[in-house]
Amino acid sequence: MHSQVVVLGGGPGGYAAAFMAADLGLETTIVEADPRLGGTCLLRGCIPSKALLHVAKVISEAREMVEWGVEFPQPKFAIDKIRERKEKVIATLTGGLAQLAKRRKVKVVNARGIFVDSQTLQLEGGDPATYGGDGRITFDHCILATGSTPAMPKMFQIGSDRVMDSTGALALADIPESLLVVGGGYIGLEMGSVYSELGSKVSVVELLDGLLPGADRDLVKPLEKRLREHFASIMLSTKVLGVKDVGGKVEVEMEGPDGAKFNNAYDRVLISVGRRPKSAGFGLENTKVAINEKGFVVIDEEQRTSDPHILAIGDVAGEPMLAHKASHEGKVAAEVLAGEPAAFDKAAIPAVVFTDPEIAWAGLTADQAKREGREVEVAQYPWQASGRAIANGRTDGLTKLIVDPATDRILGCGIVGAGAGELIAEAVLAIEMGCTARDLGETVHPHPTLSETVGFSAEAYLGTATEIYRPKRKQTQEN
Repeated sequence: MHSQVVVLGGGPGGYAAAFMAADLGLETTIVEADPRLGGTCLLRGCIPSKALLHVAKVISEAREMVEWGVEFPQPKFAIDKIRERKEKVIATLTGGLAQLAKRRKVKVVNARGIFVDSQTLQLEGGDPATYGGDGRITFDHCILATGSTPAMPKMFQIGSDRVMDSTGALALADIPESLLVVGGGYIGLEMGSVYSELGSKVSVVELLDGLLPGADRDLVKPLEKRLREHFASIMLSTKVLGVKDVGGKVEVEMEGPDGAKFNNAYDRVLISVGRRPKSAGFGLENTKVAINEKGFVVIDEEQRTSDPHILAIGDVAGEPMLAHKASHEGKVAAEVLAGEPAAFDKAAIPAVVFTDPEIAWAGLTADQAKREGREVEVAQYPWQASGRAIANGRTDGLTKLIVDPATDRILGCGIVGAGAGELIAEAVLAIEMGCTARDLGETVHPHPTLSETVGFSAEAYLGTATEIYRPKRKQTQEN
């Protein structure tokens, strides 16, 4: 079997690359070990977690309506129905992808692909009916889209199903009375939020002195405050020394910031200490592909590897390990193979933490600017001044812009608050287009909406905001 383009991996990057390649007239085949397309994001990550976070949000909002004089009875959880609804969401989306592949005449091979050489994959397992023959497929070019997998340090590999990774947590086997989340990153906090609203007593242990190390501290502060109100405990600067199954519980030995050691027992432990690229076990050593010390495949701006027949996209090709970045890289790779002038040169890739409140940021962060010694001005708009935030009873938000004071160009944006993930896109466009604060401030935003806070933060920089007071700044030459 031969195909002009083979995409190894059917996740958001892989199917985006395959569909684009097919649209550009290239004969395309997806090789995917899972029977369904969608990859980690759709099957075991982004989508099922957001479905469960929706449930958590409704529970939370119903409880908070007491302040408005509206009371609901204590919710009852039919865990089987919650699990079934989550699976229905997944099935709907994977079914749609299968139909899109069929309409585009993209062949889908259900098998594990292993490189025999730079132009041949050995196909193993899966459904032999989708490939047959000698179990091999040759290609002119391959787009490597194998993604990543949850990191599970050996310390936690004790052979107990009470110690879970994110995949296990999403399976929703039960609602434990107590849950320890190891790692204060976005995956752990999102899943911790779900289990907390479903009734678990959630604790978080983080080795560093703050949650979400990639985000600015002023964005994390409102989230941490709310989580401390709902979680059983958040233990910062605390190291996990060991875990063991003691029959019905997992005993965890920890060391606090003062060096004191202590033990706590939990019904389940969720390990969320990051993800690792899936670059091993695919026979890449039989090609000319180079892999760096972190396990990422080395690529250029056209997604090309050091092997002329192989391109790489998504999590396996470097950070940030985000589905939307993978999708754009996939389209670039397809366009490159079709001879189009394409390169991945994004000025901003948004990141979103889907907790409550949400945190979103894009472009340069204030902390990054400080580390790099860059001169910037930070303009903030507190949601306490937003009419919509006050009406919603969610004034715990903040919108801020990172601005170049010499040119007034917007370099970055950070938002914390309900729906921050929906608001960040406007700032991403502004950064990509090289907009100035005046461009954003003079864009008419609908009232009353939370989107106004993006425009108002620009007005705060210019000194023209009406709902808050900030002296007017001097005009730059460009203005």
